[in-house]
This record gives sequence, C-alpha cells and structure tokens, in this order.
Amino acid sequence: MSKKIIILSLILLTFTHFAFAQNADVFKKDYIKSTMLKAAKWQLNNPKHPTYDWTNGAFYAGVFAAYETTKSKELLDSMMSNFDKINWSPGRRFDHADDIVITQTYIDLYRLKKDKRFIQPSIDAIKRIGVDESPEVKKHGIIWWWCDALFMAPPTLAQLAKDTKDKKYLEMNDKFFQETYDRLYDKEEKLFARDASFLINEKGEGKREANGKKIFWSRGNGWVMGGLVRLLEELPRDYPKRNFYLQIYKEMSEKIVSLQQADGLWRASLLDPDSFPGGEASGSGFYAYALVWGINNKILDKKKYLPSVKKAWIGLNSLVTNDGKVGWTQPIGADPRKNFDAESWEVYGAGAFLLAGSEVIKLKL
Repeated sequence: MSKKIIILSLILLTFTHFAFAQNADVFKKDYIKSTMLKAAKWQLNNPKHPTYDWTNGAFYAGVFAAYETTKSKELLDSMMSNFDKINWSPGRRFDHADDIVITQTYIDLYRLKKDKRFIQPSIDAIKRIGVDESPEVKKHGIIWWWCDALFMAPPTLAQLAKDTKDKKYLEMNDKFFQETYDRLYDKEEKLFARDASFLINEKGEGKREANGKKIFWSRGNGWVMGGLVRLLEELPRDYPKRNFYLQIYKEMSEKIVSLQQADGLWRASLLDPDSFPGGEASGSGFYAYALVWGINNKILDKKKYLPSVKKAWIGLNSLVTNDGKVGWTQPIGADPRKNFDAESWEVYGAGAFLLAGSEVIKLKL
C-alpha cells in the first residue's frame, strides 16, 4: 500500500470517527437540552407574527415542551409575559381551527398556575361553535376542511374536555375529525390531502406532481401526525373512539417511515422527493416528534422505528445554526414549495424541532 493511500485512509478514518462522535453527541441529554434552549431563545428573540397566530400555536407548543424538558425559568417567564400582553386571547374567528391552536399552550400553563383567566376567553369563543352560524361550514361544507386543522383543534378540545370534565368537547372533536378524515384521508396512500382541491376524481383528474404522483404535502401531514399524538395524550384510555385515532396514527407512521430520505429528513412533497431537494424542517420535525412519542409510549415497535428516529434527529440537528435558528423551513403556504433553503426559517420550524427534542431526550437507546 502506498504512503499516499495510507494517509488518505487515515484521514477518512479520522473523519468517520469524528462524524460518528458528533452524531452520538446529539443524543446526550445535556446536548439536547442546550440545543433546545438555544433554538427556543433564538426564536423568542426573533418574533414574526402576532402571538395568537396559528404559526405561534405550533411554536409555543414547542416552547412549553422545552420548558418541561429544561425547567428554564426564562422560557416560562417569556410565555407568561407574552400571553399576558394579549390577555390570553385566541384569534378573532371562533370557528377557525387556526385561531384556537394557541389555546393548547394556554391550557398547559393553566395546569401549572390554576388561573382560569388563561383559558376563559378560549372557552367563550369555542362555545359559539354549533350556536352561531359558522362561516367555515357555510363556505366549505365542513368546519375543518384542511388537514392542518387536525393539529390546531383536536388537542385543544381534548385538553378542555379533561380540564372542565365536559364531554361535549370530545363529542365535538369526534364529529369534526370524522368529517375531515372522510373527505381528505387517502386510504391507499395512508396520507391526508391538504384540502379538497388536491383530491383526484374518479376519472383520475386532478393536481399531480411532476412524476405523476398525487400531491401529499409534507408539512400538512406532519401537522396531522403531531396533532394525533397530542390528541392521544389527552384522550382517556377507555375512550370509545380512541382506537379510531390510534389506527390512523399507526397507518401514517408506517407510511411516513417508508418515505424518509437518506439524510433522515422528508421532502416538501412526500411522493415526489426528487423534485424537492433538501430536507424540510417543519414536516421532518413533526414526524420525528410523532414517531419518537410512539416508541416512548410503547405503541410503535422500537426495533422497527428507532433507526428512522435516530436518522431523523441527526438530520434535524444539521439544520440548526450555531446561534439557534432552525433553517430549511418552508415558508407559509398551502402546498409543497421549492423556494426555501438553509437560511429559510419560520416559527413553526422551531416549534417542531423543540417538540421532537422533548421526546428524543426520553428515549432509552
């Protein structure tokens, strides 16, 4: 063997050991906590939308998860201060799921502080559903007409049911969730269309990707899976409809793992990854969160799903900059987009990363 080959082999071996060491580090508890704090603080210092906005609903769900993981008083104080400034209000639309997603974090903080003013404005808004005429139902036929709504609203209603002891919230969720499932869930692909405009009709006509496949948006399905695990966390174990939600979760988990790319991440379009180079942070973060939760709760087979989860967490960490910004996050939209890169960020990208970290740290490797 020549001297040059020996030197190159040593360099490669050194690099490989370094890469393995770095990957191992991302599973250490201290690393996870420090990275979560870094990401949470960067995003808190770089606000982008009104506090009650749907984007922040996902972000603050992650911030609260980061608080539970790290017990950082700074994170808790930030949430309390920011919500006090808007009087713990949801958005203005009583029947739009986007406008109540922030309530999930209000309820989490209510459970800590036992202050009813944290949740009363949201209860007052939700009470109007089924009483006042709904613009969403009038326009779309169903209230949760887009798949993202399954992250926004179901966990909120289940939380309220648990804390108020009022089963009407679960009945409301069952009805609306079933409507969305019946309209948007593709039983062959085990994925949700973003909304009815992406459905293929009986003649095979409709929107398709460049490779001819149906369009299934990564972030949209990520919202669904994230919402499912948050819903399942709240539902009573003996709740009659629980198995319905559990079955959807298991079906989607198996499908999603099969669509993971070599870098551990998922592309903006699930069935046409070649057209969308670069892993997308928000969808990937929600998938990692949902899959790890399944392992931790002994719902998903650890042997089968752990390799996917480990690749996903390593991939997600590669998207976080030194100062804590979660890059490669697709901007606001309603379908797969190509106009994002390493510098692209949105608050829900950070939220998804924080939620994933809050479950990864519980893994028994």
